[in-house]
Parts: sequence; structure tokens; C-alpha cells
Amino acid sequence: MNRPETLAWIGIGGNLGDARATVEQAIVRLAELPQSSLMHSSSLYRTAPIDSSGDDYVNAVVLVSTTLPALELLHALQAIELQHGRERPYRNAPRTLDLDVLMYGNASIASAELTVPHPRMAERAFVLAPMLEIDETVEIPGLGPARPFLDAITDQPVSRL
Repeated sequence: MNRPETLAWIGIGGNLGDARATVEQAIVRLAELPQSSLMHSSSLYRTAPIDSSGDDYVNAVVLVSTTLPALELLHALQAIELQHGRERPYRNAPRTLDLDVLMYGNASIASAELTVPHPRMAERAFVLAPMLEIDETVEIPGLGPARPFLDAITDQPVSRL
């Protein structure tokens, strides 16, 4: 039996090394995910670190259609992170590449490995701005339209590259 396709939103970011090139390479890798199709990719954005340190981040968001179960998608993203030298020395450490499952269809998942919708996405301009670039009407399951959340964040400048 074939699994139905699910639209999954994936956040991309990095601030170590050539972050722009890494994010661009990650988008290419996401387009190659098994059982998945890249539907849309946002522009790249530059943002200051939040709850972190180091250089500015380069961020983007992609929308994929996938038949991978949510945890398999997460594990595929973690494998891409590792291939780009991702280390996790402490929470919110600067990173070469960070890939997050932001939303997985309309699912609400709270497991030891994965929480979707991503618990802080409605508080992060670097997530909301690229999402809204892809879909102005996107809604966050359980929270509603994303636009008001971005409009409420005035202390997180985001600039399109």
C-alpha cells in the first residue's frame, strides 16, 4: 500500500563556513530526497543569531511533497546535516547546517525526536518570512495564519540576499 503524499515545510540555516553555499547545496540535496519532490524554495535570507552566537545566519525554507513518514524525513535531514559537518556541542551552538521539519502536513507530533509544528517557528522571523514568500496564506496547525506572527516580530530584522 502506498503512503499518501504529505506537504512538509523544512527550515534551512547555517552560520559557519560559507553558509550561503552550504544552504544552496542543502536545497539541492533536499530536491534529491527519496520519495519526495521539491515543490518550492524561498529566497535566501540573512538574519542575526537568536539565542545563539557567531556570524549572521543564512536561512531559507523549502516545501517538499513526500511519502516519507515524518521520522524518516527527519533522519534524512539529519544525514544531510552530518554530511555538511554539523556538530551539536551545546544547545543553539553556531552550525554549518541546520535542517528542521517545521510542519508535516497538518500533523501535530510530539515525540522525543520530533515536534511539529516546530515549537518556536511562530517566534522566528527567519522562518516566517521565507515561508510567507512561498505561500502568503500558509497556516500553522493549531495556531492559524502565519502572517500575524511575522507582523508581531519587530525586533528580528530579516534581509533577502
